[in-house]
Amino acid sequence: MNTIIQNQRKERDELLARPYLVRKSNTDTAVLLANPMIKLITGPRRVGKSTYALLMLQGKNFAYLNFDDNLLLSDWDEELVMRTLDEVYPDYEYLLLDEVQNLKDWDVWVSKLYRRGKNLVITGSNAKMLSSEMATVLTGRYLQVEMLPFSLAETMEWKGVNSNANNDAQQAEAIVIADDYLRNGGYPETIDMRSITRSYLSTLFDSIIWKDVAKRHNIRNISDLNNLAIYLLSNFCNPLSANDITKELSMTSVTTTRKFMNYLHEPYLFYYLPRFNNKLKLMKKAATKVYVIDNGFVTSKAFNISENLGRLLENEVFVELLRKGFQVETSLFYYRSRNDREVDFVTRNGAHINQLIQVCYDMTSPKTEKREVTSLIECAEELKCNNLIIITNNDEREINKDGYNIKVVPFAKFANENT
Repeated sequence: MNTIIQNQRKERDELLARPYLVRKSNTDTAVLLANPMIKLITGPRRVGKSTYALLMLQGKNFAYLNFDDNLLLSDWDEELVMRTLDEVYPDYEYLLLDEVQNLKDWDVWVSKLYRRGKNLVITGSNAKMLSSEMATVLTGRYLQVEMLPFSLAETMEWKGVNSNANNDAQQAEAIVIADDYLRNGGYPETIDMRSITRSYLSTLFDSIIWKDVAKRHNIRNISDLNNLAIYLLSNFCNPLSANDITKELSMTSVTTTRKFMNYLHEPYLFYYLPRFNNKLKLMKKAATKVYVIDNGFVTSKAFNISENLGRLLENEVFVELLRKGFQVETSLFYYRSRNDREVDFVTRNGAHINQLIQVCYDMTSPKTEKREVTSLIECAEELKCNNLIIITNNDEREINKDGYNIKVVPFAKFANENT
């Protein structure tokens, strides 16, 4: 055990020595560390959770355990591990547990450490940590920081480009980066090496399906699971129902389809956006729109005959809304009017409808503009909301129609605004 933990310490020190971009966050890490509650950093695999935790603890005396290490898991002995940590990291102040959900009954162990007064920072790539395990065993004892792939603003910063600069060369480069980001997403490992994006994200996608879903839930029918994942990826931004998917893919049952869909959400891979309705029963019955955590997965794995920039932009807007703090089923929905006209996103603050957001990549065609504006206004009338925007690739102006003022905003500007 001493050898395993010593090797992990070398790994920790090597990671700390690398150059990193400090991620944008609304959280003051100094305040976070001073709080005795558990610091929980969650999000998809490979988005920088470990890096964020390491940078948070840089300069502190902290111990480190990486549970993506099979040697640690196979030789697990709770008391021996704790004694060895004291030997390898004398008088440590903090304990970083990386990808702790891989340890069986991890939540019970973490609860025990917390009661013993350990100041814990833990990372995990599974939403179930919050929805059941953390909420059940550690209610009120943790603070959450959610990490997502790099935003467009972070990508620009990493590339050293200022999109607001009065410089033609900088603005031209910003346009190229934004277009590349739309297609290839913001996974940190791929931003400087776009040539590996497809192979890297294809492998990561398969790894998530196998390690975080199939293995975790002991799924034997991996073929159905994988077919479902590819189907969802190929139909991103479309409304889908479990009944229709079951028929389309010849799944064993609707119950199995729903179960597998939930499993695919747990590692932050897919999200299912409900259709807004004041009546909860009707909302639960309606089809949900499926979104994926990063556009790069679509480029790498989806079976698409032609590129759809409109859907890629819509997916990008969805992920940006998550970054802004909106939550699916609580404050973020889509809506369809009585005449079957759709608005892409409805944001809500408590019981109050805050904003209606339509997404349209290119609105230069009068016919396209009329369609988008008509849908937005019809939904606005039904929902009694006058805060309306249309997010485009690069168009910026205002449209006044039927007493409504609609702001047309480029995605880059929307992403940089506080909503």
